[in-house]
Amino acid sequence: MSSKLLEVTDLKTYFPVRKGLLRRTVGHIRAVDGVSFAIRRGQTLGLVGESGCGKTTVARTIVRLIPATAGRVVFNEVDVLSADKNKLCQLRKDISLIFQDTYGSLNPRMTVGSIIGEPLKVHRAATNGPCLRRGKLVPAKAGITEQVVALLSKVGLSGDHINRYPHEFSGGQRQRIGIARALALAPKLIICDEPVSTLDISIAAQILNLLKDLQQESGLTYLFIAHDLTLVDFFCDVVAVMYMGRIVEQASAEELCRNPLHPYTRALMSAIPQIGGCPRHRRAASGCGIPSGLNPSVGCTFGPRCSLWLGHPCSGAGPDCLSQMPPLVESSDRKGHFVACWRVSVPA
Repeated sequence: MSSKLLEVTDLKTYFPVRKGLLRRTVGHIRAVDGVSFAIRRGQTLGLVGESGCGKTTVARTIVRLIPATAGRVVFNEVDVLSADKNKLCQLRKDISLIFQDTYGSLNPRMTVGSIIGEPLKVHRAATNGPCLRRGKLVPAKAGITEQVVALLSKVGLSGDHINRYPHEFSGGQRQRIGIARALALAPKLIICDEPVSTLDISIAAQILNLLKDLQQESGLTYLFIAHDLTLVDFFCDVVAVMYMGRIVEQASAEELCRNPLHPYTRALMSAIPQIGGCPRHRRAASGCGIPSGLNPSVGCTFGPRCSLWLGHPCSGAGPDCLSQMPPLVESSDRKGHFVACWRVSVPA
């Protein structure tokens, strides 16, 4: 059996742009434009980048909540994008999601017990599980309550909360409920879509520690989406940096934070607040010429903003940068460190 649990190859997700009375397609937004990465079993891969770079679209395309335009997604040696209905149902038992919005992701009309028990009913995973009779799903009466109480205890909540509603909990408690729901079917992979971005820093630390403890106990694999490099440095084993629908740099968390190579990654690092106001890295991006997702630039998408090499805004891009897109290749002097930049990845 391969050690790779999830392998994404050249994934593309385009959204059509329609205008006019007849709603003719005039172009496409390239939300995800050739993303490739792999996650090994028990590993945590962090997908980081600014808002709108395509992180969440990657996650939703992997589980087929959004149709892919092209590419390949292999999960546990099964091709996800070509899987039939039965295989897809099994795959969705093995892949769970934790959402960013702690309130919007929970049905306000359902109790905590119903929210966490719903996956067990739908996939008939509970003891004496439900069955389909005359086209109607007959729910199980035994076994679900006990499993829900056990799941609540696992995430640090009391079984007494089973009959309460989401609005009766704090943001951190609601996220724990979301984690319990994600654990209900004992998944192999959990996709965390910015799970702590709306929480206070102390509560966020508790949630991250909980996720780490669960990973050690159950051998979970995480795809962790965030926009904070300090967060992924603490939580992730490998980090992939996205910009305009593409991965521009990928390395271990320690290596990436110690020695970022791509000018966009350096720009993200320079934006991290530091004691004394001294940036960790010289600012490597300007606000000039921010490209459009509808009409991306011909060459490197970061080229119009790059000011790393010549030192002043909008002048860092060379001829190669403006003519063709750099591939994501391994750095010549740093093994396991991949970067998509002509100035870094191509030997002189």
